[in-house]
Amino acid sequence: MDRHQRIQYLKDKGIVAIIRADQGGDTLVRAVEALVEGGIHCVEITMTTPGALACIETASHQLEGADVLLGVGSVLDAETARLAILAGAEYVVCPVTVAETITMGHRYGVPVLPGALTPTEIFRAWELGGDLIKVFPATLGGLDYIKAVKAPMPQIPLVPTGGVDADNLHTFVEAGVAAVGVGSALVSKKLMAAGDFVGIKSQAQRFADAYAAAKSGA
Repeated sequence: MDRHQRIQYLKDKGIVAIIRADQGGDTLVRAVEALVEGGIHCVEITMTTPGALACIETASHQLEGADVLLGVGSVLDAETARLAILAGAEYVVCPVTVAETITMGHRYGVPVLPGALTPTEIFRAWELGGDLIKVFPATLGGLDYIKAVKAPMPQIPLVPTGGVDADNLHTFVEAGVAAVGVGSALVSKKLMAAGDFVGIKSQAQRFADAYAAAKSGA
């Protein structure tokens, strides 16, 4: 897929699972597989994960051909973005907005989701070329804040991250967000530490079902 196809894929699937793990290796790959089996097809491995670049490279090779878009998160600079892309990351997610990181991603044909919070930051991230804008931390304003921001800037695709769970997911979908980012509510460190891939799959199914119901208006 090219950059625009990947952007559309993120929008179509609607949920980005964020894996912020204490360990990588086979455990992480199996967690991604469990998410995909449960119906979640966009997975972000954060740079705070030990050996994150090696994890991304291993996962991208082992999951080749699977219906999953594997990204990198917690990216703070352009060089980290480049290394992650070379390791196999198919999109880049950042907690902040750095113009050089957006440029680097686009140079390699990869979508970049810069992080922003205030209306001015969100608009700047969009003006700089952010493909989807990660609203972080969305827990501070919640759904009401997302609605308030979208009212004057409906053209900017927002991806609220933080505070989204399977029970309130439909409210964000109804508000017209491009996608949502979900971390511990979907892939908790407890499930990862226990190697509970059945539990991860079950959580993925809950979120996938909630998203499908919201999109269908059920």
